[in-house]
Amino acid sequence: MSLDAKEFRRLIGNFATGVTVVTTSSGDGMHGFTVNSLTSVSLDPLLLLICVDKCAKAHAQLQEAGAFGVSILSAKQEAISSLFAQRGDPSEDDLRGVRFRTGRSGVPLIEGALAWFECAVKDVLEGGDHSIFVAHVRAGSLGDESEPLLYFRGGYCRIGG
Repeated sequence: MSLDAKEFRRLIGNFATGVTVVTTSSGDGMHGFTVNSLTSVSLDPLLLLICVDKCAKAHAQLQEAGAFGVSILSAKQEAISSLFAQRGDPSEDDLRGVRFRTGRSGVPLIEGALAWFECAVKDVLEGGDHSIFVAHVRAGSLGDESEPLLYFRGGYCRIGG
């Protein structure tokens, strides 16, 4: 059976994922976007990957900056995920009104997240209509200890719910 993009999306939606906001800062300002394609790649060296739509404004900014932050969202941060899922322009001094702190490497990190990573881009690989950004994890920390924000079958859900 051959699949089209719509059917593939429906089927892959049965794989529940966590939700993150990836943030970066470059000459154009700060930018953030919702990502659920986050994968641990290696423990030695510490590597993770994210996939970014080539048409997104954040794609070029991420390439220019060469570094990004990952904020793993809690169930209480659904509105933040929805906000950053919308396309938007970079801002010089804020992240769409969302509270953030600046990490040791200079990347913005969303306040109230479950955990944070600060990453430096190692490789950008071809991935169809997306690019696969493989990054060295330079720093990380734990935050809120509440439930994670999950995405399943095209919507947000909770553990046990």
